[in-house]
Amino acid sequence: MIRDRGRMKWTAMMLPEHVKLLRDWAEEDTYEQRVILDEQQLEEMNQLIGEALEYQTLVAITYYEKKRYQLLIGYIHYYDEYKQRLHIIDQFEEVHYLKLSDLIDARTV
Repeated sequence: MIRDRGRMKWTAMMLPEHVKLLRDWAEEDTYEQRVILDEQQLEEMNQLIGEALEYQTLVAITYYEKKRYQLLIGYIHYYDEYKQRLHIIDQFEEVHYLKLSDLIDARTV
């Protein structure tokens, strides 16, 4: 029976700099591209956010942060017009601040 050690066999012969570069390269493969929204999608999100702010309904918001998509479920507490960001309180009573430019999708729960 052949006991192949896989990646361990080759990393011993590589320089630490090369191993780090390969790990960084593998991490970059998991990055996601940012979606560009059209005007109709922005208008639908604007309407939904306005209704959620007025009626305090639970909202699931998808946003783009650190080259990945994140999901946040909570209540929209406040909209800061000066800084162009939403103040959202999630189910664990934690406050999150999201820029409007980072929003990808918003849906009621």
